[in-house]
Amino acid sequence: MAIQQTAAGIVGPFDGLDVPWLLRMRAEVRRDHPFLIWAPFDAPARHWSYGEFHERVGALAAGLARRGVKPGEYVLIHLDNCIEALLAWFACVELGAIAVTTNTRSAPAEMEYFSDHCGAVAAITQPAYAEVVAQNCRNLSWMAVISHDAGAAPAQVVSRGDSFKSLFADSADRPKRETDPLAPCSVQYTSGTTSRPKAVLWTHANALWGAKINAAHEDLHASDVHQTYLPLFHTNALAYSMLATLWVGATCVIQPRFSASRFWNVAREHGSTWTSTIPFCMKALLEQEIPRDHKFRLWGTAVNEPPPFAAFGVKIIGWWGMTETITHGIIGEVDQPNIPMSIGRAAPEYQIRVTDDDGRRTAVGDTGNLAIKGIPGLSLFAEYLHNEKATRESFDEHGFFLTGDRVTRLDNGFIKFGDRAKDMLKVGGENVAASEIEQVIAIVSGVREAAVVAKKHPMLDEVPVVFIIPHGGVAGAPPDLQDRVMAACRKGLADFKVPREIRLVDDMPRSTLEKVAKAELRKMVE
Repeated sequence: MAIQQTAAGIVGPFDGLDVPWLLRMRAEVRRDHPFLIWAPFDAPARHWSYGEFHERVGALAAGLARRGVKPGEYVLIHLDNCIEALLAWFACVELGAIAVTTNTRSAPAEMEYFSDHCGAVAAITQPAYAEVVAQNCRNLSWMAVISHDAGAAPAQVVSRGDSFKSLFADSADRPKRETDPLAPCSVQYTSGTTSRPKAVLWTHANALWGAKINAAHEDLHASDVHQTYLPLFHTNALAYSMLATLWVGATCVIQPRFSASRFWNVAREHGSTWTSTIPFCMKALLEQEIPRDHKFRLWGTAVNEPPPFAAFGVKIIGWWGMTETITHGIIGEVDQPNIPMSIGRAAPEYQIRVTDDDGRRTAVGDTGNLAIKGIPGLSLFAEYLHNEKATRESFDEHGFFLTGDRVTRLDNGFIKFGDRAKDMLKVGGENVAASEIEQVIAIVSGVREAAVVAKKHPMLDEVPVVFIIPHGGVAGAPPDLQDRVMAACRKGLADFKVPREIRLVDDMPRSTLEKVAKAELRKMVE
């Protein structure tokens, strides 16, 4: 449903504009400039100019309308990173349909839920996922399948669905509709832990807000080349990278997924100047030879100036945001020094509040609950689709969105991330942040990644258990690694925070953005 303007005479920043306007405008003023560069692993890169991409979006939008997709209807886009994912997203948005981007790691039961919950009328997917979509999304009118799996030839011929190429019509017939910045634009499903995933609905104004404000926060310019390998079905790559690039008329290099061995060659080939990344990726890149002739000037990630990554020779700004905030509610300084390992300062476009469990403002040095205030449908998401109760309960009586995150106030307005509330352990009546233990373990030589979860305990309620991926895997782990980890914890942590169990593993279950799926780890320790 469209968000209704509540005050007469209010002029919003995107009045008369929508996402199709932005793409059309860029196609007019930057027609021959490369917008997207598709960089598959085993084939030459393919450039898409603004003009060419706009033309193909129009042809696909016309084709979707010809296939019976109507404004206000939902279309599943279940694709790994590829140009077709962006063609489908923009074509749906231009038509007035709502693009529903889903995590390609989703289980069959999740796909069934997504499709039924939003009432999807059609789906666009790839050969690897065609069978799962066809078997579990049974109320679709039709399904289309692209010709490849993120640049690679499919392992087997797919008989399900129509060819994606068959969807295209004449771009001269691209649909026209009334411009409404508050009309629904897209949906992303957040990962659920104790309940079903919630469907975060963005308006066109939300998408434009993400494009404009992300570009400003990141100091993006038309000359930049943004290297993108995080999943496009998620806010980070969709808004922080692609939409921000579109806003300034820059270039976005799309890789199928993160590959440490391919990262630097792609960056050098295309002159990449910007990337949005995560610690998981940066740790892997430390194991590669770092070229001194790269063109990167800025990276954005979870924290400011993390000391271990100074080797890259790139200024790294931290940030905090959610699917519900579209952009960063807390952001590092591009032109000034930042406190290392902080996530930045409150973004000027929002109100940020940090309070204790009784609602009192926390002092510098204390950790509290993070809430954020913006304008729903503009700087905050419009609603949780078909879930009025969850939408209502996610805001307090003052209009602040309750994030479920805990942060620590530092000097000079800087903020440090604490934990998700659900990642707090209760050990013998003491609150323990999993991240605090992880940070101590992460710097132990031989540790590639660590994740701490709670294990039930008959006397203490919960105790910490740590999963560790060693450098070189379990087989290559130093024989004294566990002893060294325990020694570091006993030295750096209070006794009740010391892990009671260490498990060495070759990999961990992952959710969006390669984050560790701690819900799965918790099941493993139960």
